Amino acid sequence: MAESKATELAQGALSAASHASGNIALSQLLADKRPLVMGVVNVTPDSFSDGGRFLEPRAAIAQAERLAAEGADILDIGAESTRPYGGAVRVPLDEERQRLDPVLPAVIALGIPVSVDTLKASVAVWALEAGAAIVNDVWGLQRDPDMARVVAEHDAPVVIMHNRDAADPAIDIVADVEEFFSRSLEIAWSAGIRRDRIVLDPGIGFGKTPEQSIICIARLHAFAGFGLPLLVGASRKRFIASVTPSEPMERLGGSIAAHLLAVENGAAMVRVHDVAPTVQALAVAAAIRRAR
Repeated sequence: MAESKATELAQGALSAASHASGNIALSQLLADKRPLVMGVVNVTPDSFSDGGRFLEPRAAIAQAERLAAEGADILDIGAESTRPYGGAVRVPLDEERQRLDPVLPAVIALGIPVSVDTLKASVAVWALEAGAAIVNDVWGLQRDPDMARVVAEHDAPVVIMHNRDAADPAIDIVADVEEFFSRSLEIAWSAGIRRDRIVLDPGIGFGKTPEQSIICIARLHAFAGFGLPLLVGASRKRFIASVTPSEPMERLGGSIAAHLLAVENGAAMVRVHDVAPTVQALAVAAAIRRAR
C-alpha cells in the first residue's frame, strides 16, 4: 500500500514538472536579457562529439543532471545523430522512441525546459505531450511536412536551423541562410506558429565549409533583420580544427571563443556540450562589459 502511494506521488510530481516545463514561454526564458545556455544530451551511439557516451539511459540521465547543476537554462535531448559532417545513420521511429522513452521523463522531472532535437514530427508530438517544452528541428520545418503543424498545435517554441544537403564553397552562405530562413518562416506562419515562439539558428557546421561556419558567426548580425532570437551551436564543431588542429574533445577553448563572439554579435542562446565553462565564460565577459 505504501509502495503504491509512493508511486502515485512520484507520478504526480513528474506530471506537475512536465506541465510546468512544457508551459514555459520563450519570452520568459529570454526575460533576463542574458544569453541562455542550452546543454546537449546525445542519447545516440554515433554522435560526432561524444561517440555514444550517453546512449545508456542511466548515463544520459546523469549527464542531464550534471548539466542542469552546472547552470544549463535548457536541456536539448536527441536520440538520432544528425552528424553535421555526413555519415549519420537514419534511425527508425520506434528506435528513436525507445532511446528517448527511459530518459525523457526523468530529464523533464528536473524542472528546467527540455528541447527535443528530432527530424520527425511524430517524435516531436510524443515528446511535447510528455512535457518537453521546445522542438529543435535541424531542417527548419522543411523536411517533415507535419512538423510545423505539430509545433503550432502545441503552441511550442521551435528552433529553426539552417541546413543544406552538402556544402558548396562557391555560394554566399549568408544569403543562403537568409533565403532558407525566409522559406521556413513562411511555412511557420502558414501553419499558425506564433512569431514569439521562433528561434533562428544558422546551423554552424551543417552544409557549410569551415570557412562558411566562421563567416556565419562573424556576420551573425546579418540575421538580426528577422527580428527573432538567434541561437548559435558552435560547440566542438570541425571549423575549430580548421583554425587549430584538434579532435572534438579538445575544442573547448575554440568553442568558448566562438560562443563569446556569437553573443557579442547578437546571439541570445548558445548550444553547448560543456556547460560549466561556458556559463563561467559568459558571466566573466558580462562583468567586463559592465565595467566599461
